[in-house]
Amino acid sequence: MKVRFAVSVAGGPPDPDALVATVTDLEVHGFDTLWVSDLSVLPATDPFLAVTTAAAVTTRLKLGVNIVPFGYPPFVFARQVAQLDHLCGGRLLLTLVPGLDLPGERAALGIGRRHRGRLLDATIPVLRDLWAGRSVRLGPDGWPVPAPGADDEDGSVELALPTRPVQDPLEVWLGGSGPEAIDRAGRLADGWLGALMPVDEAIARKAQIELVASGAGRTIDPEHFGLSLAYARQPHELDRAPRLRRRGQAPLAPLVPIGAGALRGTLGRLIDGGLSKFVVRPVAPVDDWHDELAWLADTILDLQT
Repeated sequence: MKVRFAVSVAGGPPDPDALVATVTDLEVHGFDTLWVSDLSVLPATDPFLAVTTAAAVTTRLKLGVNIVPFGYPPFVFARQVAQLDHLCGGRLLLTLVPGLDLPGERAALGIGRRHRGRLLDATIPVLRDLWAGRSVRLGPDGWPVPAPGADDEDGSVELALPTRPVQDPLEVWLGGSGPEAIDRAGRLADGWLGALMPVDEAIARKAQIELVASGAGRTIDPEHFGLSLAYARQPHELDRAPRLRRRGQAPLAPLVPIGAGALRGTLGRLIDGGLSKFVVRPVAPVDDWHDELAWLADTILDLQT
């Protein structure tokens, strides 16, 4: 089983010097992937822009994005991702997520009261068609419409991407842990990246997704399961954490391993349970990424295979 570690960075306002220094350190240390999340209404660097910057100063580092796809018509989104894969030299990793439902996020993404999960259900097959070189019929608003009959006066047009991704196929990973998210991952995903859950729950979700996939006549690579894991080097870092609670659930502090031993222990249990791809992220803002990455490298990189 190939164990790989990504580090989540670029959680603050755009800082080109800091970003270049951090991604350079990631590559030098031997981490597998840079990871950037889509937080559209927070002062976080846009994932597409961060990854494009990182691609220009690295050669080996994979470049992962956690993207909420609803702020764009599907054709525009598919085109951006395909071109980004070219700019990255085929190093792009893609996870689609429904978002965090932060205040103002729905308006910023233009989705109003629509159901985010069902939007993902409708969007993913369209993206796959476009990335595979197939054409889709789009309405005047840029969203797919059913194929027209003989009387085609709806203003729709059939389009295919002028540039396909380097990767063929470009994999789509999904997140989420609720019943609908688990069902969606089993039916549609190439992999699953969970977050904010106990070890036993993460292992159970993997088994559930594989069961759904089998029922749908699909097989997901057993090495395509992972977890985004917040950690702290010292207990006082929990006091600086911006978000330590899932809505309607218990505080997340017990889910955060504190110190090198606890982090390694948690990762070991997850690996023993069949998960192998991890995004590690400091629970609190980082003052010195050079020091943070050196500590992380000493703590976990010997587990990367």
